[in-house]
Amino acid sequence: MSAPVATRPAALTAIPTRRTRLFALPEIRWATAALLLFTAGSVARLLHTPPEVWWSLYLACYLTGGWEPALAGVRALRERTLDVDLLMVVAAIGAAAIGQITDGALLIVIFATSGALEAFATARTEDSVRGLLDLAPDTATRIDDGVETTVRAADLEVGEVILVRPGDRIAADGTVVAGASEVDQATITGEPMPVDKTPGDEVFAGTSNGTGVLRVRVGRRAEDSVVARIAALVEQAGRTKARAQLFIEKIEQRYSVGMVAVTLAVFAVPLIFGAALRDSLLRAMTFMIVASPCAVVLSTMPPLLAAIANAGRHGVLVKSAVVMERLGSTTRVAFDKTGTLTRGVPELTDIRVLPDCPYTGEEVLRWAAGAEYSSEHPLATAVVRACHERGLALPPVDHFSAQPGRGVTATVVRHLIEVGSPAALLDSPDTDAAAIVAEIQAAGHTAVIVRHEHRPIAILGLSDQARPEAAESVAALTEITGAAPVLLTGDNLAAARQLAGRLGLTDVRAELLPEGKVAAIEELEATGDRVTAVGDGINDAPALAAAHAGIAMGGNGSDLTLHTAGAVVIRDDLTTVPAVIALSRRARRTVMANLIIAATFIAALITWDLAGHLPLPLGVAGHEGSTVIVGLNGLRLLRRSAWDSGTARGSD
Repeated sequence: MSAPVATRPAALTAIPTRRTRLFALPEIRWATAALLLFTAGSVARLLHTPPEVWWSLYLACYLTGGWEPALAGVRALRERTLDVDLLMVVAAIGAAAIGQITDGALLIVIFATSGALEAFATARTEDSVRGLLDLAPDTATRIDDGVETTVRAADLEVGEVILVRPGDRIAADGTVVAGASEVDQATITGEPMPVDKTPGDEVFAGTSNGTGVLRVRVGRRAEDSVVARIAALVEQAGRTKARAQLFIEKIEQRYSVGMVAVTLAVFAVPLIFGAALRDSLLRAMTFMIVASPCAVVLSTMPPLLAAIANAGRHGVLVKSAVVMERLGSTTRVAFDKTGTLTRGVPELTDIRVLPDCPYTGEEVLRWAAGAEYSSEHPLATAVVRACHERGLALPPVDHFSAQPGRGVTATVVRHLIEVGSPAALLDSPDTDAAAIVAEIQAAGHTAVIVRHEHRPIAILGLSDQARPEAAESVAALTEITGAAPVLLTGDNLAAARQLAGRLGLTDVRAELLPEGKVAAIEELEATGDRVTAVGDGINDAPALAAAHAGIAMGGNGSDLTLHTAGAVVIRDDLTTVPAVIALSRRARRTVMANLIIAATFIAALITWDLAGHLPLPLGVAGHEGSTVIVGLNGLRLLRRSAWDSGTARGSD
């Protein structure tokens, strides 16, 4: 039964769930109206209708296409700033005042079209980034003393239990307390296959339930859920501007004042020397148009916003244009180890049966898994998982007990089995077992002793395995930045070196506390490097904040890490790190190309106007044409090929 639609949580309200339609944007509607009126006026003029007809159509074009920039310009004047939009409107009015109303209307149309193009690019950016989120449903079925009640998802409180039927989307982050099912959580973790969920497993709002029925105890309120935190980060993406854009806005005021002064001189000086009023005014209006820095201002944001949108579609949420710009200037990448270069989940790597043990490795593993089955320790989970993966049945267990720091003890098929740390279960340091423990630990793995009737029979080796894509990503970053990444970890040196050797990392700094990672990054940056730090845990947050740029791995990372990082890898795929850095570098190159194009157009048109006689229509076409060119050039970064070129480079 479908529930009535309710209001979304506050953090999600502003997030659209569908792509913005073209004519939903007011800028598009006004620009279209201006274009239609200009076309109608031009046709009326060509048909030799009375001047009042086509003048009226052109004036209507002025109003529809020019009222918004004029209003923005007047507001800027009240704040004692000079807006280039207002200068364009003044130039168009000046053209009409000297009888060139067609040229002025053309300026309005092209200017309105440029603004509409920018608005549409911004809307596409927001849609693409926010399209990452499969938002939580508006309502949930709450269970209270066996009674089902449909409530708003926003009203769910921590500790309440909700019912999730087959095919429903989960309404809140929480823990499964009853039932079993497979859950498609690709929208949060990027996992391509549904994940089995049983009591004790964590689930996330916005993910889709499979064929089973789950009861979930709410662990976070709607505004604190993973999907809401991501949504809050998305809202920040358009609120900041890159340093280059801010710099241009800073000089824009001085440039505009200077442009007005020169325009007055271009108008007044010829008059002093006897030029006709109409000719002087026309030249001054033409100069104002061609000297306006619109194309320069628009050279920076469209490429950066397009790059943000493209990265968003591929699972990387870049919070702002500032971050996108900084990623492109990265010269060194610093990786955390656990959960970043590795899976963050221990796996069984060795079963070393002692020489005098009469049992096989499979028998030892079955007994160890049986003893560990009731334990909540991550290493116990790894042993049980390894038993299941090998198709071995767990034996019956009695009298289970766990001792923190020591291990577990259980009666397994009438055998007393102990599984725990070498420090607790290994009596003598000179035995064969001690030698095997030393060998396993020297390889960077964790050693676990298995005892049978108080006597060691085997040593298990467990290790956090490297991500399958880690080596590829390290190689790609080395190629892109020209320097191999550095490994910063709180893990022991042996484990760090073992992983670094497999991935081709030579700069390894291990056993670091959070402040140690910050010190390492500051040391790298003191030598001239611009460091991008990549991590996933709370202990990585200080390093992400201290670095030139910070990237958090995984949409379900800690709150502190998500808020500190400048970018978040939603799909938890390490190959996106070199890809987004390569994309940012391409965006920076596009910005530079745009600035060169804009400066070239402005210089050429100014020279033509001052040294010769630049017709107003050509001035309008040249200036606004350059604006459209740099805008379209920036939007090329929305294409899939812009992202694919970065991933292809990394895999070469």
